[in-house]
Amino acid sequence: MRQRSVTLDRITSEDWPAVHAWACRAEACRYQPWGPNAEHETREFVEGAVKAWSDSPQSRFCYVARLGGDAVGMGELHVRSDVQRQGEISYIVHPRVWGQGIGTQIARRLLTYGFGELGLHRIHATCDPRNVGSARVLAKLGMTREGHLRHTRLIRDGWRDSLVFSILEEEWRPTGQSSAPTG
Repeated sequence: MRQRSVTLDRITSEDWPAVHAWACRAEACRYQPWGPNAEHETREFVEGAVKAWSDSPQSRFCYVARLGGDAVGMGELHVRSDVQRQGEISYIVHPRVWGQGIGTQIARRLLTYGFGELGLHRIHATCDPRNVGSARVLAKLGMTREGHLRHTRLIRDGWRDSLVFSILEEEWRPTGQSSAPTG
């Protein structure tokens, strides 16, 4: 069975209801310091993400992931240092499409953009050690697990640890199907 391809489009203000479809769900934000969101919280997040596109210099690139036109998640690339050419990726997928390779596609496109378009040298990502699916995605992309940091975020069920993964520009091997986001 062929995997359906995800596109990444620049987030717009009109995307807030689609983003809220997962941001309001406890299972989607279980390992995050935010959520489940009320509508006003999702609107504020989306407005901040939209505004980031006009920042100069721009350091935050937020995208909505679409599958056949339907919003199924989002991804963000955040430039942490222009001088050191360092970035961080994050992604979230609607629970109704978990296990379909959507997170891998989002992250792969963010890495392609970070290395190919922005000229970054190192990109990292973090995840809660209990989030086995996300750790699997990062490893599948060829990212190296660098460490296990203790008590990095306070979330609803207590202190959260973080696994840190990274990949360097010379290690990145984009696949032929991996195109950069649009916008």
